[in-house]
Amino acid sequence: MQGVMNGLGQASGGLSQRTVLITGVSKGLGRALALELAKRGHSVIGCSRSQDKLSSLNSQLVSYDTSSPDKHFILPADVRSDTSVEELARVVVERKGVPDIIVNNAGTINKNAKIWEVHPDEFDAVYETNVKGTVNILRHFIPLMIPSKKGIIVNMSSGWGRSGAALVAPYCASKWAIEGLSRSVAKEVPEGMAIVALSPGVINTDMLASCFGDSASLYQSPDTWALKAATMILNLTAADNGASLTV
Repeated sequence: MQGVMNGLGQASGGLSQRTVLITGVSKGLGRALALELAKRGHSVIGCSRSQDKLSSLNSQLVSYDTSSPDKHFILPADVRSDTSVEELARVVVERKGVPDIIVNNAGTINKNAKIWEVHPDEFDAVYETNVKGTVNILRHFIPLMIPSKKGIIVNMSSGWGRSGAALVAPYCASKWAIEGLSRSVAKEVPEGMAIVALSPGVINTDMLASCFGDSASLYQSPDTWALKAATMILNLTAADNGASLTV
């Protein structure tokens, strides 16, 4: 089985077992990445606002290694809320210790519309999830990583965080913010840590479908993407600090 550990505590592929925290883990890229990492023998911490989908995910994760039912830790949290993330950090450290890798994956997109047609509440929702949510995780988890001077944080960006597209200006703006945020914070963390902006490429997710409609199905699935993304993320090192990468 792909996720079986060998006697030296190595996950499949020769990498030592990592503890990976993924936000927005209930669907899409977050869910696919969590499942792929679990298959490879790594420990997954996941959070999302959707309790029903979290329960389903947790059952699937446990099925990969029934001898270690407490290997993974899935819990509800709202990254838009600083107090929710503060509590998340407290509980995670108490139960699983400081994560080796954090993937700031939680995100949303506006419905296709010209910027003057986007309701203020919808614009705020995009920014609060994509930007503020990422900042809240950085605020509460970076200080936990600093004492050991190690830890990788991946902030999910987008091709639209490096270019522009009509009708999704709020989303583009939020992902440009992630690019700048990542480069700046990379200069603030101690040597040994890494902050990376990662564009997943074009993947058939609910967010892509909201923009592309039925043509979203022409693109690769989250499960296919996760095969490459997991390998890339697991192999990131301190040498990648400040990089803007693409899967």
